[in-house]
Amino acid sequence: MPLRTHLDEQPTLNLTSMIDVLFLLIIFFMVGTKFTEMERKIGLKVPQVSDVEALTAAPEKKVVNVYRDGQIAMDRETITLDELSRRLSTARAQYADLGVLVRGDGSGEFQHVAEVLNACRKAGISELGVAVTTEKPPSAQRR
Repeated sequence: MPLRTHLDEQPTLNLTSMIDVLFLLIIFFMVGTKFTEMERKIGLKVPQVSDVEALTAAPEKKVVNVYRDGQIAMDRETITLDELSRRLSTARAQYADLGVLVRGDGSGEFQHVAEVLNACRKAGISELGVAVTTEKPPSAQRR
């Protein structure tokens, strides 16, 4: 068995590439800071407002209830299909992206819900939703 008479060199870590990346990052952030300084020096006075909220708040979706007997209610008032279409047209004139949620009785005829959806479409409502509930999976009912 040969004896070792000299020591092996310890491995060295080459830091050249890490230093290159560090210098590139420093240059990047220095140049980026210069651009923001240039924007601040533009001689433009922006208008000021006192309140930071939105100018007009988006209204909540209108909820239309369709009962088993075909009765229609919106805003806790019983209305007809023509009145529903007229009210939705008026509301849409104030806010173009108005949404409507139709809640139909599950044991009622779907024809009544379809008539309400058609009245909403005639009023120009593009965001329509139908409320449903999800059924629990059979495995969750047994527990």
